[in-house]
Amino acid sequence: MTPIQTTVSFDMRAPAFGTPARELYAAALDMAAFADEIGVDRIGLMEHHGSEDGYLPQPFTLAAAMAARTKRLKFILGAVILPLHDPVEIAEQIAILDLVSDGRAQVIFGAGYVKAEFDIFGVALADRARLLDEKIAIILRALHGERFEARGRPVFVRPLPSRRPEDIILVGGGVPASARRAARFGVGFGPMRADLIPIYEEECRKAGREPGAYHRPCHRLPGIIMLSDDPERTWAILEPHAFHVVAEYAKWAAQEPNSNSPFKGLTTLAALRASGMFAVWTADELVANADKVEDRGTFVFQPLVGGFPPAEGWRSLEMLKRAIPRLKAVPR
Repeated sequence: MTPIQTTVSFDMRAPAFGTPARELYAAALDMAAFADEIGVDRIGLMEHHGSEDGYLPQPFTLAAAMAARTKRLKFILGAVILPLHDPVEIAEQIAILDLVSDGRAQVIFGAGYVKAEFDIFGVALADRARLLDEKIAIILRALHGERFEARGRPVFVRPLPSRRPEDIILVGGGVPASARRAARFGVGFGPMRADLIPIYEEECRKAGREPGAYHRPCHRLPGIIMLSDDPERTWAILEPHAFHVVAEYAKWAAQEPNSNSPFKGLTTLAALRASGMFAVWTADELVANADKVEDRGTFVFQPLVGGFPPAEGWRSLEMLKRAIPRLKAVPR
């Protein structure tokens, strides 16, 4: 098993009651550099569009800026909502990010689920699976250096990434079809549910190839962790930001009748607390929960979640700095 992994993620939400976006972006770049210095394993960046609170719409841009401030940690962009985008442009962005980061980035493609986003881009939500398949195929061919036509248009991408596109790209999702799609294209897998991993592995072997990279969700762990010497104080500060985040995700989930989103129905503070999605732990509590991190799993920290005050986020990261050597020493 690999040593215990740590991920610092950024959603860049800036609700009106929280920290202004300009301050959040400045802090995020500094925090990325700090995370690199203290031994954090990776940074996670997400994507959504048309959100009133400014949810990060351009993860490639922010990842490139962070790559310039870091040397070691990896970047996970996910999920990039591929049906919304031009595949040639995404292929170009993947290539440039791979080059400027010196091969430290992976990109998870998702089908998307928020109808309002699809409306903004003039794409039909009902076409998302077909578009995802078509665009993954185009991107893989383009990043292998081919010159070809797709739907009557020429496709040609330069420069090319330093690595095989199959080692950069993952397919994400929370249904068996996503596992089969990742295996069919010979790329990695970013599942929302750990029980989909065996499907992915089996489908890969049926196709005559070994499974690629994948990440394991750890459902025994909170989705977002803050560290504090005074958890009750920190929770009181965090609560409105955490509630804003889950309430906004719940609104999106409610738009899709068959949604399997864990945020669906989380519309009260009581539901938020009961969900266990957020936790404020001491460093000792973090280390005590290390056995819940399964192989290819990770602790996830969001120091600016929902416009959380940067000064408080820095407190959490400073504690993480002191905790990481203890985490790395935990027997696996």
